[in-house]
Amino acid sequence: MEAIRKSAKNINMLEGRLLGKILLFALPLMVTNLLQTFYSAADMIIVSLSDESNAVGAIGTTGSMINLILNIFMGISVGTNVVVARRLGAGEGEKVSRAVHTALIVSVAIGALDMVVGLTVSRPLLVLMGAQESVLDLAVLYTRIYFLGLPFLSLNNFLIAIFRAKGDTRTPLVVLSLTGILNVLLNLFFVLAVHLSVEGVAIATVAATAVCAVILLWRLASDESPCRFSFHRLHFDKTAFRDMLLIGIPAGIQGALFSLSNMIIQSSILKVNNAMVPAGETYQPVVNGNAAAANLEGFAYTATNSIYQASITFTSQNVGAKKYPRVWRVMGACYLVTSLVGILFGGVILLLRVPLLSLYGIRAGEAGSLAQMAYHTAYVRMLHMMTTYFLLAQMEVGSGVLRGLGQSLTSTIVSLIGSCLLRIVWIETVFRAVGTIESIYLSYPLSWGITAIAHFTCVVIVLKSRIRTANRQPMEE
Repeated sequence: MEAIRKSAKNINMLEGRLLGKILLFALPLMVTNLLQTFYSAADMIIVSLSDESNAVGAIGTTGSMINLILNIFMGISVGTNVVVARRLGAGEGEKVSRAVHTALIVSVAIGALDMVVGLTVSRPLLVLMGAQESVLDLAVLYTRIYFLGLPFLSLNNFLIAIFRAKGDTRTPLVVLSLTGILNVLLNLFFVLAVHLSVEGVAIATVAATAVCAVILLWRLASDESPCRFSFHRLHFDKTAFRDMLLIGIPAGIQGALFSLSNMIIQSSILKVNNAMVPAGETYQPVVNGNAAAANLEGFAYTATNSIYQASITFTSQNVGAKKYPRVWRVMGACYLVTSLVGILFGGVILLLRVPLLSLYGIRAGEAGSLAQMAYHTAYVRMLHMMTTYFLLAQMEVGSGVLRGLGQSLTSTIVSLIGSCLLRIVWIETVFRAVGTIESIYLSYPLSWGITAIAHFTCVVIVLKSRIRTANRQPMEE
């Protein structure tokens, strides 16, 4: 069993000092996430060079809707991470292999189902959100091409979850870096050479995602751990699938609910834009300013999300090894690191807002101009978000530790009440009464802080209960 454990992990999560190992795990993952965000930002930056004035806003409008459709199903990849990591921690090599091959079968099926759903509901959802005229047409065109690549995107998510579960964050870093460069080159080709707009960056994304999936699968096929992939071992294991669902379905519901609340917020932003912009005006400043600021926030989110992923994997392996007291140290180290990361990234993005926003074509203009309206929207969003981003970081870590402890449903319920429901109530009361863009953005830090406290409280209660139970078992035997 010990031999299996040593071969199954690149990082020994069960022994020794934790802070350094969490950083060793999280830094390659952080760079990977930042590169992915950079490539996503490159989509919007490059598409801003096209002839379509609302291309940036159109892509930004699709974000919450795309995430809603993805999260309904893709939460199971979180379950894959937990199940594989827990079985590795327990030294169960054969069960690890069954879980890996089951996950890959499920990933393709989920991706295909997701694609059908996305192609069917994208336009009605965008209309329901309030997208109009050129923004609507461009957003629908972008999403229809993007959704064609969901089987590859789903496979990527599950493959990366498997690599993370065994402590390997470097392989995804290398592969995603290379295919991300390919994505940028294809963006430039389709937008500048072929003179396409949103459809060009969508085609580039699908092509790069497909190449990434093939390389990651090939790399897993040459792996020496129990996670090694083989076509001959492809078999659906009901027990592994059930365990993934127990973690993954609540995670997917939580992600979908967050996306739903963000869709409602996006709809409110469209209302503000439509109320402020004269009828017949082509350029939509509030939509474009909000989209640019939200895209920049992605850098802060993906940086803190790497610590969230670390909290899931480290907690899961130690739970599998029944080292519950060590989970306290995992939690403390993750809270410390994620808070510092949130403060650092939030501060840097806010300080460099002028040159960063200019990359998206958002620049300060004369008072009362549409350009000034777009810049003001972006600045107000960044001011509210970036100064309080450490609260989101803490909320994410609390959720990750709960999932690692097997309390995915608890995390979902807390997030539903503390974030999603609160934001919806806020929009239907405060925003409806005030009607300003500032009143929309205030809902974010408020919900982050409340949910972070609730997650932390739940972790303390669950972990103390597990330790008491574990301490009683030897005496009872």
